[in-house]
Amino acid sequence: MGAVTGREGARWRLAASLGVLAAANVLNNRVARRLAPVTSVAATAALVTLARREGLTWAELGFREAGRGAAAGGALAAGVAAVYAAGVTLPRTRPLFLDERALALSRRRLLEEVLVQVPIGTVLLEEVGFRGVLPALLGRAVPGSRAGDRAAARTSATSAGPVTSVIPVAASAGLFGLWHVLPALDMARIRNTAGNTAGNTAGNTAGNTAGTARLVAGTVVATTAAGVVFHGLRSRAGLLAPAFVHLATNAFGYAAARAARRVDGRMAQPPSRGSARSCR
Repeated sequence: MGAVTGREGARWRLAASLGVLAAANVLNNRVARRLAPVTSVAATAALVTLARREGLTWAELGFREAGRGAAAGGALAAGVAAVYAAGVTLPRTRPLFLDERALALSRRRLLEEVLVQVPIGTVLLEEVGFRGVLPALLGRAVPGSRAGDRAAARTSATSAGPVTSVIPVAASAGLFGLWHVLPALDMARIRNTAGNTAGNTAGNTAGNTAGTARLVAGTVVATTAAGVVFHGLRSRAGLLAPAFVHLATNAFGYAAARAARRVDGRMAQPPSRGSARSCR
């Protein structure tokens, strides 16, 4: 059998890429969470190999404009830090940062998350996969897209142009949202466990189910929107720009959780005897 080429080849490689991502998602969230960096590196290598065999260039995958991407991403990461700092400072928003998953970590595990798990186990695979490989392969595989149907684009550039940006970006962003279903289920399970008390667990079952559904749906919608925004950054400044923002959003969240708990602890402390003593 000859080599699979053209749109058929792109569709085959797209299907294979989706299989790689699905396997990595299950491994990282259900089977071997601590080995996520190893799984993600292997999955990223497989995705890039599939894309390159399709004939996609490094530039088409987003590996370009490293200096511009680092500058833009760094500036936006500083903005993320400022927003987190303001959120921790304000009493109304501070509880939003008290993530029990982050607060339960030892200092060693916290460093592992920030320095290894987030950049390598999460950001590397998600940015290369959902902002690099999938949009590029979708552009080749979907009828009507410029990369997938160059002849149609040449004869009808007006109708093909808008589809080029909409279909690959929307599809990859939607898949990025679905990618977060398993983590959202884990978060819901933790919240439900913390919220249930002895004697009313059965009565909370319906509420827990509805709450889980809302949390999962909200997570999918929010991360889909984030996928669109990140793709916009990737289109303007390469993969480094969304990678820096993604890294800051996740890694700074751990620091924000610790800071929020520390501020709450100080606010809850009773006044010292000296400050309460009346002047005579």
